Amino acid sequence: MHNHGDFPAESLFLIPAVAAVAAYWAGARSPRAGTWPYRRLVSFLAGVLTVLLTVLEPLAGWAHTDFGALAISHVLAGMAGPLLLVLSHPVELALRTLDTVPAARLRRSVRSPAARFLTHPGTTTVLVAAGMWAMFHTPVLTAMQQSMPVHWLVTAYLTATGCLFTAAVLNCGPSPHGLRLRAGALAATAALHAGSAVWLLAFPPAGTGSTPAGALVLLVSGLAVQTVLALLLLGQQRGTARLLPQVRGA
Repeated sequence: MHNHGDFPAESLFLIPAVAAVAAYWAGARSPRAGTWPYRRLVSFLAGVLTVLLTVLEPLAGWAHTDFGALAISHVLAGMAGPLLLVLSHPVELALRTLDTVPAARLRRSVRSPAARFLTHPGTTTVLVAAGMWAMFHTPVLTAMQQSMPVHWLVTAYLTATGCLFTAAVLNCGPSPHGLRLRAGALAATAALHAGSAVWLLAFPPAGTGSTPAGALVLLVSGLAVQTVLALLLLGQQRGTARLLPQVRGA
């Protein structure tokens, strides 16, 4: 933990987290939101809390000495948290409740060429794969365990790319994509994640406190989240999953 006097620096992350929850709560209760489903509010709260746990004690401290805790942080920040956040439909809520000018600006942003590129299943797969490789197969792994700021930066990257990937798989971006492309992106990412965990199980990196148990945590928890995402994708295709309408139609 990094302290300034008796104040833990990690506590500063509570400020944006509380601000985000307050903004979402205000939007959900706005008449413009209509009858906003309670489950979406719960999903947003859970998503924010899930990501927040990875940068606060005790998990953040454990991740510096225990590879299993680091693996849990990866899954929470890069997979479970983003899934909960995307299912909370924050963009749709913002487009419904913001005033005309900011809503128009947000709509232009999410429909921009950059947003279309970043939410393409192929792009998000590369971004997620790059993050996994850097985190577990480069000096970034050791740096995360030795430096809390590096841990924070990697967490931010995992969460951002995880949200982009989840939105792409569930077809929540500004451009429509076919089921085969989205399912292929999910399958490729799941294979890469499982392969990375198996590699760490067979060849644990030296000097990181890596253990077989940590690699198994990474493998099992990652597959669990990806299975949920696959079931949502299947339910969406069958018309049984009530997911976010694409941003292009919001």
